[in-house]
Amino acid sequence: MPTSDSDAKNQRDDPQDQNSQENATAAREPSVEVPQTVAKKPAVALVLGSGGARGLAHIGVIEYLLEQGYEIKAIAGSSMGALVGAMYAMGELSTYRDWVAGLSQSDVFSLVDWTFSGGGFIRGHRIMGKLRELAGDANIEDLPLHFTAVTVDIDQGREVWLSDGPVYDAIRASIAIPGLFTPHRYRGRTLVDGGLINPVPVAPTLRTLTDLTVVVNLNGPETEPLHPPQASQPPPAESESAEESGGILMKIRDYLDTFSMERTPTESSPGLMAVVMRSLETMQAVLTRQQMGVFAPDVVVDIPKDACMIHEFHRGEEMITLGRRAIAEALQRDLPRCRVNWAHALSEEAGAGAALELESVEVIHEPATKAKGD
Repeated sequence: MPTSDSDAKNQRDDPQDQNSQENATAAREPSVEVPQTVAKKPAVALVLGSGGARGLAHIGVIEYLLEQGYEIKAIAGSSMGALVGAMYAMGELSTYRDWVAGLSQSDVFSLVDWTFSGGGFIRGHRIMGKLRELAGDANIEDLPLHFTAVTVDIDQGREVWLSDGPVYDAIRASIAIPGLFTPHRYRGRTLVDGGLINPVPVAPTLRTLTDLTVVVNLNGPETEPLHPPQASQPPPAESESAEESGGILMKIRDYLDTFSMERTPTESSPGLMAVVMRSLETMQAVLTRQQMGVFAPDVVVDIPKDACMIHEFHRGEEMITLGRRAIAEALQRDLPRCRVNWAHALSEEAGAGAALELESVEVIHEPATKAKGD
């Protein structure tokens, strides 16, 4: 029933009603005085390092951070870090996880498109095709967070940040391990694995204002293997054609045997590719220590470099579990000494437009194109 003016005046003049209103106001005041952001987990800039199949540990790291309520606002990745980071940024990490966790050795072999020309042994077309099948196409600039894939222009000897353009060109360039994958020709450049120069690319994330920088280093100190190294075996002969089970698979087996540091007693030295990969890992470990010294990230997650070999993608579930355990331990260890800006004292505007200029780095962009219908 409508309220008359006299009734409204009586309600305003009623001391009991006024006291009730004052008490209700007082009860609400503390929620105004205490910023709501204090109860929230900090925004994270995530740096995902290079390291072959060990990069599947990135999945476990991301899953654990999200479960704990952290907000991932920026990702920079080299090699497998770029691949896993892109899958998350596209909203398809769970799809990719389900697929990769179920891979067998035979499945891994089926994704390899061998070539003996072009500066590498693997073209990478099948892998890129499978990723498109799982996640669809996207451009980096359309992703819901700041994403950068780091690669290297081997003609100019410069680190390159890919922050726009097709996602799969950025991934393919960043995973091009020299000597293994053929280099990726893109935007007039010859691009290879970003881990060659920057295995843990912290710098690209500095363009985004966040509270916490988390680095996942896949070349951590060696430890006891999770289980004895598994010898690489070719897929069952009955599952392949006669031609494949004859010449091609023998070549593949002989090639993969060169990755192994576990040679037979009659052999006095490791395989050729094992030496190359171990040399690359040693170089990356040195570069990683330099990056950590320069940027001093808040949280460092170390995945032992002997956790698995670079091609053991059939150990996905194991690496994901390792990643979850490693990030939990790192947060428990590093967070207490972090100077985290919990209250967000710096506004978003304070970091808007911030850019890091390095003489040895190029941020390249896709040339402007006309809109459809122009």
